[in-house]
Amino acid sequence: MSELDEGFIAGYACLCARADLLDRINVFPVADSDTGANLRISLAPLRSCSGRRGLAVGQLYQTATGNSGNIAVSFFGEFLQAGHIDELPNKAAVGREKARRAVAEPAEGTMLSVFDTLAGTLARLPVTGQSCPMILAAIRDVVLATATALPDLRSAGVVDAGALGMFVFFDGFFRAITGYAGNNRPLADLFPGRLAIAAGFRPRETELYCVDALIRPADGLVFTTETAAALGESVVVIPNREQVKVHIHTSDPRKLREKMTGFGEIVAWSDESLHHDGTVRQGDDSPACMHIMTDAAGSMTREVARRHAITLLDSYIVAGDHGRPETLCSPTDIYSLLRKGGKVSTAQASVFERQQLYRSVCEQYGRTLYLCVGSAFTGNHATATAWKEEQDADDLLSVIDTGAASGRLGVIALLVARYARTVEDASLVLSQARFLVENAREYVFIDVLRYLVAGGRVSRTGGFFGDLLHMKPVISPTPEGVKKVGLVRNRDAQIAFASGKVGLEAAGWKDVLVLLQYSDNREWVAEVVQPRIRACLPGAEILTGPLSLTSGVHMGPGAWSIAFAPVA
Repeated sequence: MSELDEGFIAGYACLCARADLLDRINVFPVADSDTGANLRISLAPLRSCSGRRGLAVGQLYQTATGNSGNIAVSFFGEFLQAGHIDELPNKAAVGREKARRAVAEPAEGTMLSVFDTLAGTLARLPVTGQSCPMILAAIRDVVLATATALPDLRSAGVVDAGALGMFVFFDGFFRAITGYAGNNRPLADLFPGRLAIAAGFRPRETELYCVDALIRPADGLVFTTETAAALGESVVVIPNREQVKVHIHTSDPRKLREKMTGFGEIVAWSDESLHHDGTVRQGDDSPACMHIMTDAAGSMTREVARRHAITLLDSYIVAGDHGRPETLCSPTDIYSLLRKGGKVSTAQASVFERQQLYRSVCEQYGRTLYLCVGSAFTGNHATATAWKEEQDADDLLSVIDTGAASGRLGVIALLVARYARTVEDASLVLSQARFLVENAREYVFIDVLRYLVAGGRVSRTGGFFGDLLHMKPVISPTPEGVKKVGLVRNRDAQIAFASGKVGLEAAGWKDVLVLLQYSDNREWVAEVVQPRIRACLPGAEILTGPLSLTSGVHMGPGAWSIAFAPVA
């Protein structure tokens, strides 16, 4: 792996570890709390660019999403093509120009200002271990200045989220390629008082939609930034060979699509409401004696995690040559691909990315409890405990191997997060977590065995005869791994099995939390399964949510699950 490859991979890992912070302070151009998410999606090709940066460049134009993501891709599509450290100044200068030309109305005090500063700094300083602190200081200063550059940022009292994301990326990038390890201060020290939205801040209300489209202009037609500027707001246009990537905000996606069809073929299209009622949603602000972190494999969505101030560690879903954080994938697309026989697999975050996230949560929240997916499924517990021994001098991170996965892990994390806001003693939180690890249960119902076979979870012979006999296995994630706990013939039998188990095992609990998880069968789970479970536990809190894609890829379409635990 070249030093530049290492730099791009390290920069992306650092960015991922601080993405939640970027989402929390995102107020410009729209306070939609997705800058961190969009940068993670858009720059995901950097994660696996080692030895194939040419391929990664092409992938960037496909993955670019959102305002920040499209602008970043305009820059990195050029910067990534540097073949040697000596080429970085030229590539930064060209990338900076491309990013500015891509934006219809370039605004100072955004990541564009970071690219300007980076290009200017690299033009006068060689990239070495000695110059690295000066390069980073120049970027830090321009990011700090964004807090007073735009009205929304001044009112909110924060730095620009996209600009901060670029500082985080370049901090990891330049440290990796130069070996510089000094002055590694927390972001809160580097940007004091600028990483939390001011109380009383009211963002502008909006009824706009965010559109990302890929068009192939008709012969003789040129689709430019100026062309798109007449069609909407926050316009970013990235030309790429015979196609053009367009990001635009509009009040009427249907009319916009009709107009854009006049310029050529629409190859890809997505639109998402940016509706904002002028309030800032930052999750549960009530104090907690410990922050809770868990793995996204626990069937917890980003929305639920944000609502309960839980940090998620993503694994990656790899479809073809594309890898994306699992909570930022489209389950519909993944299950559709699986049903068509497409190749989909999972991959863990790199050790460095995981270490960066441990550091980030401890710096932001202090005392943190990491509820790991079971060691039988991943190496996350070993990685976290090794980091704690080597790096956690202040003893801020507590680590528990839950032995769980999917919904069982999710209900444990959710109940522990709630409990942490009702007590002041962290030792009580640890005790409650261990109690839930012992008492939470989960049963997963498989529709078709071949996905477990393909993932190596069962033997090919066992999978063949299971399907031949039309039997559907019931499995349960345990500390020893996945165990088969039953075998049923159809969906009605699955529901009967679940009802019997939850009715028997939760009978002695005063209060119960149930999490029903679906794959590509959401309506059936909500309309058929949930009422049957409600009949068994009329007083229980019953939640429904998607099965984690880490689990769903291996369990396949048609799978569903029930997890439940006692409530303190």
